[in-house]
Amino acid sequence: MAIQVRKAVEADMSQILELITALAVFENEPDAVEVTVADLEREGLGENPLFTCFIAENDNEIIGLALVYFRFSTWKGRTVHLEDLIVKEAYRSKGIGQLLYNEVMKFGLEHGVKQVTWIVLNWNEGAIRFYERSGATFHKDWHLVEMGGEKLQQFKQTQ
Repeated sequence: MAIQVRKAVEADMSQILELITALAVFENEPDAVEVTVADLEREGLGENPLFTCFIAENDNEIIGLALVYFRFSTWKGRTVHLEDLIVKEAYRSKGIGQLLYNEVMKFGLEHGVKQVTWIVLNWNEGAIRFYERSGATFHKDWHLVEMGGEKLQQFKQTQ
């Protein structure tokens, strides 16, 4: 297997969406994906992309991805947020995730960020072990909070 890790280009976006959809199924949220190929192209490419996506490729097949973006921490300053690290099920435990993870950390270092952050589901034991082995710090006393979809629209109506 000759794995190549590189930045995604426009031609990759349909396979990237397939991986995102597969992740949603894995995370028991099969109907949660609303993003489209057009969204990925518009927001991830061009002069001011909102995200950077690294892909792992084997024989022209995208077998994994790591999608990251910059954010600002009031405590640390500029950081990179790893939104998703996805490896196709058939390629897990073959070092593909490590290659993508390494690329994300390298990207953060190259851009002089103070930290790289991400979220992992508490039941995803394989991912937890992977991140623990890397030396990552887990903040188990923090909760992910969000408002979206219908609740966001309802909030807007109350203002």
